[in-house]
Amino acid sequence: MSDTIHTLSTTGMTPKRQIQSWIDGLTSLCGHFDVDPLEASSLEGRIDYTSVSRLKLCQIEVSQHRIAHTLARAKANEHPYIKIHFQTYGVSYFEQEGRHIELNPGDIIAYDVSCPHSIISPAFTRHDVVIVPKALLRDRGFPSQRMPACKLTSRTGTGRIAHDFVHATFDEAAKLSANSAVGVADSLIDLLLLPLREADTMLDRVGPEATYVRAQFFIREHLRDPDLCIDQISGELGCSKRYLHMLFSERGTTVSDYIWQARLQNCRQELEAHAGKTITDVAFSWGFSSSSHFSRVFRKYFGVVPSSIHKAQQGAVAADEH
Repeated sequence: MSDTIHTLSTTGMTPKRQIQSWIDGLTSLCGHFDVDPLEASSLEGRIDYTSVSRLKLCQIEVSQHRIAHTLARAKANEHPYIKIHFQTYGVSYFEQEGRHIELNPGDIIAYDVSCPHSIISPAFTRHDVVIVPKALLRDRGFPSQRMPACKLTSRTGTGRIAHDFVHATFDEAAKLSANSAVGVADSLIDLLLLPLREADTMLDRVGPEATYVRAQFFIREHLRDPDLCIDQISGELGCSKRYLHMLFSERGTTVSDYIWQARLQNCRQELEAHAGKTITDVAFSWGFSSSSHFSRVFRKYFGVVPSSIHKAQQGAVAADEH
């Protein structure tokens, strides 16, 4: 059945009590984790959470910290959940089974909580989380046993629809009858599975399409690396550079064009969202090594110079403050 909204806040506690309270809160939701405030003097955090049938929905904001489910604590039955994490503010770094995934606002990561993993947030972050019992996914024919972490997006498509529905469900949870809660939870699981099934289908294909999709995923995960190049991509995918060139050429682009266009799109989003950052900071954070080169290719791609977008965003922020 549905539940009221519960809140856990560490405000006003001693630093030691803050950490223990955060551990207790996470334990009650999905199992035990180690918590480290990363040399900060306190751990300021808040979790608003509710249940809808067998699903747990959380809205979390917290200062810099690291959480880890370690190998020493990994027991098969202790964390029988898949967690679907929607990053809404700040940057986090997820690691599991040797994979390192950067999470920015608009990114989703779905992962098996039972497998050892860690998440580092070097500054304040916000994220929405849906905790799904594995049994509910198995009932729908989705393979959830040791599911590899999967990075998705909530900016467009089925991921955006799913995130919007998560928000609506959270806001209305306390008003749902028991029967309605079951129906809403079923609908939410089906929606959450749509982007997962899409990714699963693409990655399960054999041949050129699968390689192209894997190349896209690898590039998106390493866009901030200024040394990202076709040699690195072909080595990761186990194919020749000539084969990669052919795959991208058949789709009307080149590997290098795909990389810099994806970087430019992320730079524009960041310039539009964060007036406090300089143009150089944004460009360099997304793998560009020259401000003049960045401005030149930005204007060529978007038809405007980056400074015009930056000034417009600064003006909007100033107007909001008055």
